[in-house]
Amino acid sequence: MKKKKQNRSRPEPRKEEKPLTLEDLVKEDIMAELKEKQKQLRIEDEERKKREKEEEAAKKKEAQRQREKNMSFEDLLQESDMDWKKYK
Repeated sequence: MKKKKQNRSRPEPRKEEKPLTLEDLVKEDIMAELKEKQKQLRIEDEERKKREKEEEAAKKKEAQRQREKNMSFEDLLQESDMDWKKYK
């Protein structure tokens, strides 16, 4: 006697399902709030960076002013771009 082959049903290949994302799990109103908060944080970060850049420029300008204030006439003359020999 022959053994009967058992009909094993192969599991059907699953359709390509996208993995669940946070957006799928969270309600729309909460997602909108999160996106608004993200925009707000980006704006605050840009403002902070702009403020820091302005402060850095002001510090640099003040340091230059202090350095020039403490220079002697000879130092100022040497740093001048003008060619004083032309005017002799």
